[in-house]
Amino acid sequence: MKNDAVRHASDALVTAAEIARLAGVTRAAVSNWRRRYDSFPAPATDSTSSPLFSLSEVRSWLAEHHKGQELSDEVRLWQQLRGVHGDDMIRGLSAVAELLSHPEESTVPDELSALRLLVHELTATLSPAELLANLTTRYVDSSGRAGSDGITSPQLIRAIQYFAEEQTGTVFDPACGIGSLLFACGTQARSLAGQEIDPVNARYAQLRANLTSLPDVTISVGDSLRSDQQRELKADLVVCEPPVAVADWGREELVLDPRWEFGVPSRAEGELAWLQHCYYHTAPGGQVVMVMPASVAYRKAGRRIRAEIVRRGLLTHVVALPPGMASSHALSVHLWLLRRPTSPGAAIDFVRMTDLTANNPGGPFEPTAEQTTDIPRIDLLNDTVDLTPATHICARHTDFSAEYEATRAAISEQLASLLDLLPPLLEGPGGSLQDGAMVSVSELARAGLVETTEDSAVSTSEQLDTDYLNGFLRSTVNTRRSTSTSGTFRMDTRGSRIPQMAIDEQRRYGAAFRALREYEEHVGRLAELSKQAASLARDGLTSGALLPPPSDDS
Repeated sequence: MKNDAVRHASDALVTAAEIARLAGVTRAAVSNWRRRYDSFPAPATDSTSSPLFSLSEVRSWLAEHHKGQELSDEVRLWQQLRGVHGDDMIRGLSAVAELLSHPEESTVPDELSALRLLVHELTATLSPAELLANLTTRYVDSSGRAGSDGITSPQLIRAIQYFAEEQTGTVFDPACGIGSLLFACGTQARSLAGQEIDPVNARYAQLRANLTSLPDVTISVGDSLRSDQQRELKADLVVCEPPVAVADWGREELVLDPRWEFGVPSRAEGELAWLQHCYYHTAPGGQVVMVMPASVAYRKAGRRIRAEIVRRGLLTHVVALPPGMASSHALSVHLWLLRRPTSPGAAIDFVRMTDLTANNPGGPFEPTAEQTTDIPRIDLLNDTVDLTPATHICARHTDFSAEYEATRAAISEQLASLLDLLPPLLEGPGGSLQDGAMVSVSELARAGLVETTEDSAVSTSEQLDTDYLNGFLRSTVNTRRSTSTSGTFRMDTRGSRIPQMAIDEQRRYGAAFRALREYEEHVGRLAELSKQAASLARDGLTSGALLPPPSDDS
């Protein structure tokens, strides 16, 4: 393996994804080249998770093997599917899967006849499973698919694989989509089971399974919550990325369903209905790995159900993943890991909390010591039952005593300086400066004496003081002028008016306004420190890191 330390600095390095774009193929095709061709350039770095390759070596190899010189058969097949099916590519991929599953049939439907030649040419060098895997990868990576239902992103699958235990028994996904998560987590399993509400996705998942070396795979069609097709199934591992923010999940007709072991979820907590559905299908000793929106960890409506799974010791781990790992949005999601006890009283006494939100979405998923901590169950059973990892990790890794004392000292320093910052002002003659000679800022701007922004003005003349200008911009009269009848405030810099004064008088006012601005900044800092001190004190007292002072009687 070449070391990038000895490589010439001008030799650019590229990822496998960049090679795929360069050659006009999928990343899976690049992986196939690396596996099939001993002559493919070796990685220029030692990284196994995201290797980099020499661009010059890659270009030479592509030219030598006539890769990427023209549209590959696979790309032409994809383009033909896109032309026929548009964004409904799952139907097109299903048609290809049908051809791959039954290549011996002499007659095929009209929609398949145009594809047959291309598919035949491609299977001369690729197995049916490899070809379908390549097309599926291209579909998942494509930006033109209609929505993301049925798609679990590759990086989210890798994260679930990392935290889920490898199973040799049964793996189940009750919202399996096109099957990617189920198949990835069941490579060593004895049997796989899935259910999918969209019949097109379910059919494609079953076709994918039939073309692979996976064990016995059963994909059922139907709404898992309303019409559980595998009611008696008990799996060793249940994985699921459920639909989110679905209010009509069937609460009214399912209110007496025995699956709600921890409580009937509200309409707003459909994800907790899916969680209990998954747990219902878990065998003793089995594991559940659920993808959850971050808000499920703290929403008030789900507090009672969260408390119940914590109280029973079923929740073993909550992992906050980096933003951007879900297919449908860029927000951070959590993984909730539960285990069904093998016997009564076999519950664990703590919940592991891991916060990976600062990591790269592609990994690594191994947390550092500062990113994870074990929280006793009793500490979670408070009024909020907040299962957000960052909340507990921050508390565990905070030196409350030192930070509280440092914040108190900072408050004391701010308080001591505040009175000195507030300028001494003398009693004026009365009346209003607004009654005297005034000039608008727009007139000053037209004369080239000031430059304005949305909320301030800057003098460009020695005859105008900038602090004086901005002080009067914020007068009550000008503020009222900038506020609409609906109460909306928007600083009208150029429409504001200021009194006319000699430059020496302007500078006296400017010095006072400057002192007031510094005073206000310190007051704002004092407010922030006050909130910080109160938060540290409250969290320190409730976590046992801080103690109240002894009473006078002791």
